[in-house]
Amino acid sequence: MRNLLSILFLLATSCALPAQTSPSTWENLNALRPGQRIQIVDSTSHKHSGAFVSVSSTALVLTQSDGDRTLQKQDVRSVKLMKGGHHLRNTLIGAGIGAGAGAGITAGAWEPHGFLGGRGTGAAVGAIIGGISGAIVGAVLPSHASIDIYRATSP
Repeated sequence: MRNLLSILFLLATSCALPAQTSPSTWENLNALRPGQRIQIVDSTSHKHSGAFVSVSSTALVLTQSDGDRTLQKQDVRSVKLMKGGHHLRNTLIGAGIGAGAGAGITAGAWEPHGFLGGRGTGAAVGAIIGGISGAIVGAVLPSHASIDIYRATSP
């Protein structure tokens, strides 16, 4: 049964591979919609980030903070579509990890019969402090994903 599943998985993967588009095709840029966030690396390795405006067979136009910029096809090394960040997700994950770690650490270090209560009180205090700290760390972590849309073939 295990061998049969392995064979089916390999066959399904091999069928899906031709459906993937190659990022070396300039025509892939036609799928972009105006306003989408993109990042372009030019032939001098300088990064240009902004909102996609238009593409032709010879050039790409994007809007940056200082205005529109047109880059010629021969000067473009790669184009990436920038996806939105996951700051809320990272904040919640950080808060959960921090709360768990804080609760475990303070419950273990808390005196069993302290003046504030037992280990349960310590775990609650640690969970609050750790949760807040973890949320802050999660919120400031950089989180952006990108998809390669175009990559120039090397000469």
